[in-house]
Amino acid sequence: MAVAVICEFNPFHNGHRFLLGKAKELTGEPVLAVMSGSFTQRGEVALCSKFERAEAALKSGVDLVAELPAVYAVSCAERFARGGVNISKMFGCVNYLAFGCEDDDIDLLKTAAFAGENPEVNAIIAEQMNSGSYYPKAYEYAVRQVCGGEVADVLTKPNNILAVEYIRALRGTDIKPLPIKRAGAEHDSDGADGIYASASYIRKLLRSGEGADGLLPYVPSEITYPEKLDRALLYKLRNMNAEQLRALPEVGEGLENRILSAARKFGTAEEVIGEVKTKRYTRSRICRILTCALLGITEELQTKTADYARVLGFTDEGGKMLKACIGKVITSAAKAEDLGSDTAELLAADIRATDTAALAYEKVKPCGADYLTKIIKSNSAK
Repeated sequence: MAVAVICEFNPFHNGHRFLLGKAKELTGEPVLAVMSGSFTQRGEVALCSKFERAEAALKSGVDLVAELPAVYAVSCAERFARGGVNISKMFGCVNYLAFGCEDDDIDLLKTAAFAGENPEVNAIIAEQMNSGSYYPKAYEYAVRQVCGGEVADVLTKPNNILAVEYIRALRGTDIKPLPIKRAGAEHDSDGADGIYASASYIRKLLRSGEGADGLLPYVPSEITYPEKLDRALLYKLRNMNAEQLRALPEVGEGLENRILSAARKFGTAEEVIGEVKTKRYTRSRICRILTCALLGITEELQTKTADYARVLGFTDEGGKMLKACIGKVITSAAKAEDLGSDTAELLAADIRATDTAALAYEKVKPCGADYLTKIIKSNSAK
């Protein structure tokens, strides 16, 4: 039996270690981490390599690390959650999905998750969307009107939003949700609370050259700088047409024209994002769209279902968990290319993402890390 976590570990910090410890304390079971690879859900290159983040996780309580395919890692919260849950389901030994959140009242989270099935809520959402609102805000407003402030307040907190999506994605499975209240600093907070700090604050410290001692158990050996991908991104955008942009996830209602215009006018990704984002089209959404453009991730590709688990590392206990996987287990990127068209296409996106992230380091790294990096084996696993 096992407990899964869907994560980014960007980077792996003390809050993540607390979550893992609590999950093991509550369940007494080994941990499967379904972890984003080279890019993250906010549409940004990961701080350091997926292999280094996987190793930190394995040293800190995780027993098996499987990669969340890039097509889901850079998707909206719903698809991010569904992609992670689908991989977790492949492991018949997974009983629980643990996740950090601001509110750990499972009944409150479930009410917020399924409020959208109420016809009255849906009517208000449609009305709000027609008035120019965007879906998360419209959903929160409708829930507040119908279900009350306590339920709606759940939807105003970032980790709760993902928690709600996990609960939705788990319906119809045998996996139980296990909410764990976050310890220390709030999500995206600009400061530390003792030994705890948000991942965004730690990234800011490391990228500005400041130390983050005491805030994370393992400091990355090398880190990325997102702005180093600007020219590659602008090159890609300036050589796309409106039809190609419309084929990307989350693009619609003429947004492709705004992106094309901004890409041809400005010289940095930040300037493009600033020009394109609106109250309805949030910064995170625009960042994901731009990343999908850079990596060649279309709506069609993002809606494919992965039938495999790409293994990044495992312990002795994790090796036992692999035997319970009913999907394809990929331990070699080279050998996986013969496993079927969808698998090969999804894996190719992961490899592109890793090779693209190689451009974001101070010293550009060569391509091929997915082929050349060995699976991390801890506790003398064979």
